[in-house]
Amino acid sequence: MTLLLPVLGLALSNPPLTSQKLSPAATPDAQRDLRHQSADWFAIEPHLPDPATASPQKLEIAADVLRARRFPEDALVYYGYALQRGGPEQELLIRMGVTELDLRHIAVARTYFLRVVHLQKKNSQGWNNLGAAEYIDGRYGTAISDYSKAIKLDRKSAIYHSNLGTAYFEEKSFEKARQQFDIALTLDPDMMQHHGASGIEAHMLSPADHAHYCFEIARLYAHRGDEEDMLRYLTLASEGGYDVLGSMGSDEVLAKYRKDPRVISLVKNANALRNAKTSVADARSGGVPPLLPQVPN
Repeated sequence: MTLLLPVLGLALSNPPLTSQKLSPAATPDAQRDLRHQSADWFAIEPHLPDPATASPQKLEIAADVLRARRFPEDALVYYGYALQRGGPEQELLIRMGVTELDLRHIAVARTYFLRVVHLQKKNSQGWNNLGAAEYIDGRYGTAISDYSKAIKLDRKSAIYHSNLGTAYFEEKSFEKARQQFDIALTLDPDMMQHHGASGIEAHMLSPADHAHYCFEIARLYAHRGDEEDMLRYLTLASEGGYDVLGSMGSDEVLAKYRKDPRVISLVKNANALRNAKTSVADARSGGVPPLLPQVPN
């Protein structure tokens, strides 16, 4: 499995290692108990394999289904069962780490991914996922190092290059970020369509940074001669409050679009949309606009 970290991505693909050695057992809590009262759980539970007799493959598939159906704590239990029954250690550790990231247990997830690269230093998915954990934790320099190691092992992964580009973006190394995004799009021209701008970066970047991110992607598409996607990302940047027209003048390719009726129209529409949202916010908050969400630490 591969998680795109902006466009971004975690990849799911020796002595036996039990889940208890790296992660506390998934203890029942109010949320989990509530999910266990849902129709989905009643439909799934009777079909869960017996951990004492089922094969590691069946236990792993059950865990995948549980994770996909939004039962992450139960998925962790079944990944642990698969591990104890002799399932593929590195692959299962990666799946468990990604599930822990779903739960925002970053330190535990990092431990799993560190175990993977300790077991196999040339595991590109392990390094990429370790980078993703560091990125989510705000350790962008360390994430850059980990993503770079993943790329050395697999230079043809669009996701790894995109992740590296996003980490560079957070470090304000915009030229390096664009270079990595360009490589990613060369490797997979449809990558943005697969993942859009709705991946982890939507949760990690502040609204202002997300708007700037969209502008940088628009700039990339302009240089690639893709006007349709350029306009789409200029719209997202403008709607986010980025000064699209002011910034276009400093780019040799984008400058020619400053007076393009399509660009003028999208900026005008974005301004109207933002003004409308501000008016609604003022009305709801007595004239004080709400605070923008902050970037998590």
